[in-house]
Amino acid sequence: MRHTISLLVENQPGVLSRVTGLFSGRGFNIESLCVAETIDPKISRITLVTTGDEQIIEQIKKQLNKLINVIKVVDLSEIESVEREMALIKVKATPEHRAEILRMVDIFRGKIVDVSPLYYTIEITGDAKKLEAFIELMSNFQIKEIARTGTVALPRAKKQKR
Repeated sequence: MRHTISLLVENQPGVLSRVTGLFSGRGFNIESLCVAETIDPKISRITLVTTGDEQIIEQIKKQLNKLINVIKVVDLSEIESVEREMALIKVKATPEHRAEILRMVDIFRGKIVDVSPLYYTIEITGDAKKLEAFIELMSNFQIKEIARTGTVALPRAKKQKR
């Protein structure tokens, strides 16, 4: 099963290396990885996506919690959360296909961020399923390059009781 794990860590050299080393040392795969400072520049958030059964994920979380510089570990797959990913897709845009590509970009609420005589570069944001669906549609137009950010996620805010 796919799991999105969010880590709050001290923003210091070597922390990311220790986290990824834990995965490689135990033969676990990281499908996507995003790291950036939080609102506090002394703390970074690492969002990683991995797969495994409940026993493996529980082992991963316990090992992550043991690492120095790790402040908090949350499996966002166990709670309500918001996940997004962004992709840049360079697709061949021949004159006869340009209008059709623009319609699809509009339907998926994407943006054309660069235009050349032969190519459009498209920015699309959403969950992984949305990106996969869009990429599949664009494959009909000869995709030249794709760059994806990987998943970023936050837990949903708790609803106020009245």
